[in-house]
Amino acid sequence: MMVAIKPEYREANGFIAEVIRTERRKTADIRVEDGAVSVVVPGDLPVERIDSLLKEKRKWIKEKIALHRQAQPTSEKQFVSGEAFPYLGRNYRLKVEKGPFQPVRLINGRLVATVPEGKEQPHMIRNALVRWYKRQAEVKIVEKVERYSAAVGVEPAGVGIKSFKSRWGSCTAKGRLEFNWRIMMAPNRCVDYVVVHELCHLKRHDHSAEFWEEVGRILPSYEKSKEWLRDNGIHLLF
Repeated sequence: MMVAIKPEYREANGFIAEVIRTERRKTADIRVEDGAVSVVVPGDLPVERIDSLLKEKRKWIKEKIALHRQAQPTSEKQFVSGEAFPYLGRNYRLKVEKGPFQPVRLINGRLVATVPEGKEQPHMIRNALVRWYKRQAEVKIVEKVERYSAAVGVEPAGVGIKSFKSRWGSCTAKGRLEFNWRIMMAPNRCVDYVVVHELCHLKRHDHSAEFWEEVGRILPSYEKSKEWLRDNGIHLLF
């Protein structure tokens, strides 16, 4: 697992780049995932060099962002104040504030996004929200994996948060569990179900009767969560 220092952010003429400093890298690595830009850099790399690198790669980054937008289903969200976004099954209203970029914060029951004005503002707000959901997933899902691992009687090789198109989680051949950040929009019990589901795959890599018996041993009412995701999961996107 990569050990990283607290991330920082750089405004780069139309997009926001998350800067992740780590002593494990000797060179910079720019990534565009789910439309959000991040740059992993050595811990002591000056911000001036980071800004220069983002400027040099601006065309490539904008092309990647554009490709992601084209591939996304049409969203009904306009990313303006008052819109509701679900988190663990409860809706929270968005509050947009204008100013230098800040990560989304949950304050007094509202998701507060602070971004600069401009035509790219909706895109910046969406990416800020995606980052917020991912951060929540990194904390909540890891906590749930640790809690349920003992009950299932397994120990995963690691836990990661990813952007999957058509599944909530996966268990790799090496025993690493990976989860779709969008599951954080579902009710809490559904998150529990997905975590237990993937943990049980460390015992059985199929969906046999024995597998479902193991899931049911940990979560007797898992079928309700399974049905909820089947009926409502398609709406957990923006």
